[in-house]
Amino acid sequence: MPAPRILVVIGTPLPGTLNHALARSYAESARTAGAEVRIVDLAADPVPGHPSARGEVRMPRTDADGPLAPEIRSYIADVEWADHLAFFFPQWWGSSPAALKTWIDRVFVSGFAYRYRPTGRLWDKLLTGRTARIVMTMDSPAFWNAFVYRDSAVRSLRAATLEFCGVRVRGVTRLAEVRHRAEADRERWIGGMASFGATDAAAAVARPREAVTA
Repeated sequence: MPAPRILVVIGTPLPGTLNHALARSYAESARTAGAEVRIVDLAADPVPGHPSARGEVRMPRTDADGPLAPEIRSYIADVEWADHLAFFFPQWWGSSPAALKTWIDRVFVSGFAYRYRPTGRLWDKLLTGRTARIVMTMDSPAFWNAFVYRDSAVRSLRAATLEFCGVRVRGVTRLAEVRHRAEADRERWIGGMASFGATDAAAAVARPREAVTA
């Protein structure tokens, strides 16, 4: 039976963060459990530029659209390769960092992640069959995120991006009041990510290899 493929996306432009430690624990455990793991680290890997033309937010359909940038093609191939996606990011200003949002804007494009139908208001969810996990850190208290921010960062990623494109979210973790936490709390969180990595490696359903475009 083929090994499940997991893409870990670290959605912060700052290096050496708590999110990196959480993601590393998750990825190491997933590999130990038998999964193939790729990591996109937006503190080290190229952050795509903001789109400046319509052709940059859809798969090329005409010569006028031009080719996708090499890093965008690589990121799209990573998502297409994956059976399961794991997102790690901090909450900034009630949302996700611009680096992660721009990555999503340039990678989850029309013609790859979804496709509107020629008539009516329906669309095809082109990433169906994949699953995801979301881990968000924040300095806000949990009640503030829920009742003032309305959990906007998670809701946007979960409903307006992943589920819109057919990705089923298996779990969401919100780690609150990071700035006020003791080191023991952080270590406990990091250890807990290992459990998620092993669980997701066991639960991810490997899709047919021939369906993946390199």
